[in-house]
Amino acid sequence: MSGNTNVSNKNTASPSELLAMERTKLANIRTLLAYIRTSLTFFAGSAALIEFFDKNIKFEITAYISITLGVILLLIGFFNYYRSKKMIKEVQLNK
Repeated sequence: MSGNTNVSNKNTASPSELLAMERTKLANIRTLLAYIRTSLTFFAGSAALIEFFDKNIKFEITAYISITLGVILLLIGFFNYYRSKKMIKEVQLNK
């Protein structure tokens, strides 16, 4: 029996690594929320354009383009969130 008590286990992460991973997860969620907030802004802006300028065709076209951009941003946000979440899990499993 050796007197070496400094045997390290490769499967355990240091507290700083755990905190870094938690910060990464929170940043991923924060980015998703930013995408959702931006798409909701597009939706609200297009609702205002449709409500107040319903006689002007240029504003209606702008409103429908804004709705389309809002949907696209929402989809991009969820796609990026799940892609990043998958990458984070892969990094955690490799440690």
